[in-house]
Amino acid sequence: MKAFLTRRKSLLVAASAALALSLSACGSSTTSNPPVAEKPSFAADTTMAKLSSAGKIVIGTKFDQPLFGQKGLDGKPVGFDVEMGKLIAAKLGIPADKIEWVETVSANREQFIKQGKVDMIVATYTINDKRKTEVDFAGPYYEAGQALMVNKDNTTITKPEDVKGKNVCSVTGSTPAETIVEKYGAILVPAATYSACLEPLRNKQVEAITTDNVILAGFVAKEPDAFKLASDETFTKEPYGIGLKKDDTEFRMWINDQLEAFDEDGSYKKAWEDTAGEVIKTAPALPTIDRY
Repeated sequence: MKAFLTRRKSLLVAASAALALSLSACGSSTTSNPPVAEKPSFAADTTMAKLSSAGKIVIGTKFDQPLFGQKGLDGKPVGFDVEMGKLIAAKLGIPADKIEWVETVSANREQFIKQGKVDMIVATYTINDKRKTEVDFAGPYYEAGQALMVNKDNTTITKPEDVKGKNVCSVTGSTPAETIVEKYGAILVPAATYSACLEPLRNKQVEAITTDNVILAGFVAKEPDAFKLASDETFTKEPYGIGLKKDDTEFRMWINDQLEAFDEDGSYKKAWEDTAGEVIKTAPALPTIDRY
């Protein structure tokens, strides 16, 4: 009996390890170390000069977003947002191993910037006028669109109008949560993170999850037998920007310059292909930068 229990325990441990590996292996799996600028020069007293001199940076990102920002088995986040953060840090002369990654969820992003807990945020962060009153944005560096994810056997929801009066899960403080209630009449079931919506959907406590299509595509890619996108069509435009402290114009304009340079030298395309491109094969074009 003891030998049987020992063997059973070993099998359970192995199975758990295999499951963890499979969940982290689909998309967002590549890590990189971009070439670091040697002794970059910046105007005195700028954020760039301060960060470069310190030799380190704190970047906020998501830890539960497949393809864009997801914590790996080594505890470090991986994904397209993470790669964009590394590229910017490298231009400041800061190597990837000198980046401190801080988890930022939709509800705390503005506060983390204003409180100085992070130097910038790259976290599927939609630029909108309301948020611009509190923080600045460089970019956009990607344009997503809101979509719906349902259980694989769901045949009743194919468009946003179908969720009127139905329970839909989304993240507190997110633009998708606001849109699905105010424009389409859904009953919001709030969650702290999008991954926290998965079990309620699986158990049919909610009938859909809504957020940006690329985020949902990552969840579908991990569990294609459980979930599907209600439609390939999106019903909003979600320009992702890099969140910065309000009125730090020099830093914002400098990051905008870097984004355009990444597009020209192929770094942007490579960052996509190594991460989100594992599932979403067509590489996006860099959106027109909003130099407000």
